[in-house]
Amino acid sequence: MKRHTIALGGAGLMLGVSLLAIHAQELTGELPDPPAFAAQSEPNFVSVTDILEYKALPEYHEPDWVTKKYVDAGTLPPVKDRLPKEPMVYKTGDMPDGIGVYGDTMRHVIGGRPEGWNYIGGQSQGWGGIDIGLSECLTRTGPLFEIKADELEPLPNLAKSWEWSEDGHELTMHLIEGAKWSDGDAFDADDVMFYWNDNVNDTNVSPLNGATPETFGVGTTLEALDPYTIKWTFKEVRPTQYLYAMAYGTFCPGPSHILKPEHPKYNTANTYEQYKNAFPPEYMNIPVMGAWVPVEYRADDIIVMRRNPYYWKVDEAGNQLPYLNEMHYRLSTWADRDVQAVAGSGDFSNLEQAESFVESLKRSAEDSAPARLQFGARTIGYALRMNFSANGWGEPDARGQAIRELNRNLDFRKAVSIALDRQRLGDSLVRGPFTAIYPGGLYAGTAFYDKASTVYYPYNIEAANTLLDGLGLTDTDGNGIRNLANGGGDLEITLLANTDYGTDTNLAEGVIAQLEPLGIRVIANFQTGTARDDMAQAGQFDWSVERQGSEMVSVVQGTTALAPTGPRTSYFHRAGTDGTLDLLPFEQELVDTVNAFVATSDNAERVALMKKYQHTYTENVYSVGLTQYPGALIVNKRFANIPAGAPIFMFNWAEDNIIRERVFVPADKQGDYELHPETLPGKPGGAGPV
Repeated sequence: MKRHTIALGGAGLMLGVSLLAIHAQELTGELPDPPAFAAQSEPNFVSVTDILEYKALPEYHEPDWVTKKYVDAGTLPPVKDRLPKEPMVYKTGDMPDGIGVYGDTMRHVIGGRPEGWNYIGGQSQGWGGIDIGLSECLTRTGPLFEIKADELEPLPNLAKSWEWSEDGHELTMHLIEGAKWSDGDAFDADDVMFYWNDNVNDTNVSPLNGATPETFGVGTTLEALDPYTIKWTFKEVRPTQYLYAMAYGTFCPGPSHILKPEHPKYNTANTYEQYKNAFPPEYMNIPVMGAWVPVEYRADDIIVMRRNPYYWKVDEAGNQLPYLNEMHYRLSTWADRDVQAVAGSGDFSNLEQAESFVESLKRSAEDSAPARLQFGARTIGYALRMNFSANGWGEPDARGQAIRELNRNLDFRKAVSIALDRQRLGDSLVRGPFTAIYPGGLYAGTAFYDKASTVYYPYNIEAANTLLDGLGLTDTDGNGIRNLANGGGDLEITLLANTDYGTDTNLAEGVIAQLEPLGIRVIANFQTGTARDDMAQAGQFDWSVERQGSEMVSVVQGTTALAPTGPRTSYFHRAGTDGTLDLLPFEQELVDTVNAFVATSDNAERVALMKKYQHTYTENVYSVGLTQYPGALIVNKRFANIPAGAPIFMFNWAEDNIIRERVFVPADKQGDYELHPETLPGKPGGAGPV
């Protein structure tokens, strides 16, 4: 392999340097600051109590056509009888454009394909906001981007209030009383306990967003005290962190009256695979607690959702929400979503694929542009994740086991990290002040990020070669590919990536190309989103290129995923076949740090803990950061009540952040887009709307 003079920490390193000399030098360098790229708007910061409250109102209203066609005909109870005892009431003062009017459609375009409607059983519903529109959770975090920092806590939702015991180990939650599923069946603690006992705590079930018992703390228990009261018992004292885990997407109960009869515990004729797939996308009118119900599905064409007549939220005038009658999800590609939103044939997009930035900006700048485009902070980040489980997760063969052992070697991880030119990876997506070098760990600009605690290993291909040579990974057969030590075969590594997103595959291809000169053969394992999810959950990968979750942005949400705090909390290091985790010493440090973070509510202590976490994470290259960049919210100009400064991703995706059930279209701007006007969802499993 060709050798050049290289510089490490400002010192020259000549041809033939030893591994010992590498260790004697500093591989670290100064992390460049992200290029200036200011967000175009800022949130209006408010308190939780400024947004909502729970109370009974003197009277309630609904669209006139619902009353005339269904209530007056006797096929639907009056709206007051369909609402809870004390519905959630959105306050007018926090609505940017005030009380809305009924009508119209929001047209989404997505690149995913639904597996079915059993979200808690592990089925993808296609993403792009579908699951957010169908599911409601104990708490809610999407709108927290506009909550004052000193009052930051999850919003109440299905749990309308809660209180801690004096010793801080017990949390009693009060569920909204009298709320109903979209088919009129009562929502109560039975639904909550079915989710907890028979899905989260059943190791044969993998809820879609990865909820496990450890998501809520090792040893945590949950019990129902009565139909509308549940009690959590934690090992930790007052772990307020878990209130964030009770939001989307790890504590969103499903309709137990529909799902339970298909669960193998209650139906011994069924397998767990049959339970998961009992409600395919063709199954219409699945009962939901969300604002809209799926009423039509055409494969590779569209999903249509209609308003939920039993939705349990209202505005201050007593108008039952949502304002929008219908939701469309055109089944296309994620890139097409951006194109259609900018062109006006779609209404909403999280512009998250950097390859589309330039054209989208050009079009939105035109006076005739139908959509407005608003960039936010750099909260989209990609990393190369290595499978750290060396004791059986995913049942690797001999080659896979050898790769796992390498993944656990710090010099190997450093070699891979410094062999990647992150600036070039970012520029391959889009040129300009969009992308920033990402060394891994917490994102720059987020609340807990600290640059001084971030260890950065800059691009240095020659040092990477030397580190690999020192590990005995040399090309022994002359084919240009390094061989595994002790007479092993070629150093071949499979790289899992999601074909639903062009950015994922583009970055994966960049990693493959940049590691080829290093003598590492990286083989693409590109899968559609649902297949990729299944393989990742099963541990069937060597490496994966992945867009990271909210834990790297907010830290207070998804916190347990920051480290292997339990057998199944980590994305890339889970328990082996014996049920144990084979943690490396620095991983145990990460676990201890995260657990200490969860256990304290002292802000100064939390800041210090996250500095320690960031240093440990980046020094040990726990994952190889690739690039980070901002996203942009694209919304058709006809929509009102879009909050200022809404990020496309922070605590949740923008579909949740903007509180879609409050969004409306003024009467003079409404279009004729409804495919099933003046209809409501039919019976579960029926033929569609009535």
